Amino acid sequence: MPTAAKDASDIQDFRHIEETPKDLYSLDSQSADLAPPPTGIDAEVAEFFASLAPDMSKGGEVVVIDDATNRRLRWMIHKRVLVVMIVTYFCQTLDKGTMSFASIMGITADTHLVGQEYALSSFFQVYIAILVWEFPTNRLIQRLPVGKYLAFSISAWGAVLACSAACTNFTGLVIVRTLLGIFECVCQPAFVFLSTMWYTRDEQALVIGSFYSMNGFQQCVGGLIAYGIAHIQHAKLKNWQIFFALLGCITFVWGIFVAWWLPDSPMRAKCFSPEDLEAFKDPIVWSVTLISFTNGLPTGGLGAFSNLIITAFGYTQLQTYLLAIAQGIIIMTALFSGAYLSKRYGQKLVLAFIYTLPNIAGTIVFLSVPTTSETKVGLLIAFYCTQVFGAVAVLNLSVMSGNVAGRTKQVVASSLVFIAWATGNAAGPQVFRANDAPRYVKAFIVHIVIYGIQLVVIGLLRLHLMRRNQSKRLAQSLQETSVSGEDSNEYLDHKRAFEDLTDIENPNFRYVY
Repeated sequence: MPTAAKDASDIQDFRHIEETPKDLYSLDSQSADLAPPPTGIDAEVAEFFASLAPDMSKGGEVVVIDDATNRRLRWMIHKRVLVVMIVTYFCQTLDKGTMSFASIMGITADTHLVGQEYALSSFFQVYIAILVWEFPTNRLIQRLPVGKYLAFSISAWGAVLACSAACTNFTGLVIVRTLLGIFECVCQPAFVFLSTMWYTRDEQALVIGSFYSMNGFQQCVGGLIAYGIAHIQHAKLKNWQIFFALLGCITFVWGIFVAWWLPDSPMRAKCFSPEDLEAFKDPIVWSVTLISFTNGLPTGGLGAFSNLIITAFGYTQLQTYLLAIAQGIIIMTALFSGAYLSKRYGQKLVLAFIYTLPNIAGTIVFLSVPTTSETKVGLLIAFYCTQVFGAVAVLNLSVMSGNVAGRTKQVVASSLVFIAWATGNAAGPQVFRANDAPRYVKAFIVHIVIYGIQLVVIGLLRLHLMRRNQSKRLAQSLQETSVSGEDSNEYLDHKRAFEDLTDIENPNFRYVY
């Protein structure tokens, strides 16, 4: 078969495969005889692809999308997808941070918590639930309309958070925090899934960084909300109960909006295949999984005990609320700068290495400088240095999304990464022992060890990715890779781009690092 005819046949086959499950259609009057769109497919996206269909059948001619169309589509996707991810992740991080603020609002005394019960009920139980439910929720993301499943989970955790205000003891807190973990764990894997579906490789780091930056923004907003609620006196509800009920109701309403606004992914899940085995054997998958754990453990502990640590420096309760705003700004700055520099220079793992270093410096200060009235400002600055660590999580997710191909393999990799993240966050608060307060020296020694492990894994992963790219180029008799892992001058044949091949199976796949 001639090349042009074969290409045209391939395109016709591709259209048949894609249009059957997605049922893409045009909204103009000439398309009235076509079937109505399936629920969850964004109308503008459907119209765009349907408008391309006639051109795609003309002898295999390449369709060029002009800049104006690209911009229109990008902003439409930002409006329908990115906004949902950012606001939802903000709600999730704010809801998870409620226990940190509630810890200095009197929840410990009001619910009669003693010893390690605060650490167990506040964060440990949430992340244990995430650990157990992470893989099932990844499968549900593949099987169910992702927009509707995400919306249901959002409203469910909002309702559970509001009910947390009724807790009066350790058992009640354990129950609601477990349910929170189950419903909240859908967010990050769903967002990574949506990022890979709706955005290009170059855009994914900034997209992930955008919603991850809410880790910092929630500190700013949470601090202001807590500051305002702290001024409520003589109410029937305790301040922490008002905090839980208010945020829970807002989240519940947001979930209803997401069900209406967010389009479901047009992709359909596949059953398990030999790609599962490849994911479990691939050192790239295990490397990003280990980095996810080493990133989650310190951030989980610092997130749970940040306000207690700051008050131990000698700051008042109200000052601590306001200092949380600066903490949030630092986190946001680190996340956005990491995502921007990743896109600007393409050096994801080098940046992950660099963003680990301030945490080591801040931890060393914790271990060596005593707490006095003269050192409390310096200790606060050292604490802020440990907050840039979140940028590593963004970069690590970007490395995973850019280097793992094949839908089933991505499911396994995503599950492992978020299970490791949940495990780290669950273990993080447990290294902060009540009998080691207020400086928690043993906890920060553990952090130093974790940082060291992470630096080693980052370095080895980068070398491994470089070696894989070199092997692929040698197999195709091409030039060696550029420093960043991407060669803008290299021509790669994308005929197999729509085949569900893993990164190892696709000879044209190039790893980024």
